[in-house]
Amino acid sequence: MGKSKDKAGGVVRITGARSSLSEDVRGRQRRYMIAMAVRTLCVILAVVLWKESRIVAIVMLVGGIFIPYVAVVIANAGRENTPRMPETFIGHQPQPMIEPAPDIVADAAK
Repeated sequence: MGKSKDKAGGVVRITGARSSLSEDVRGRQRRYMIAMAVRTLCVILAVVLWKESRIVAIVMLVGGIFIPYVAVVIANAGRENTPRMPETFIGHQPQPMIEPAPDIVADAAK
């Protein structure tokens, strides 16, 4: 009941609360593992391409050296920013004032 889908099929956030801590940790672990997979691919390509193209192999080695640093910085970046309120959120609106009846206003003017 907390989530609804928009016309495009995506989930619409109806609250300004952050995602849970476990979801945040899972997302950071996923990003870190993807970065480490790319790093492993860079090192393997460097070994395979060493005799074929040294320049590409050196570029792959440089990527294999710097990707772990970037992955750790991203993984330790902390929680995501607090999301904005939904666009349909309407802030506090004062209660409308009851206007006097037209005949009372006319009598008061006399």
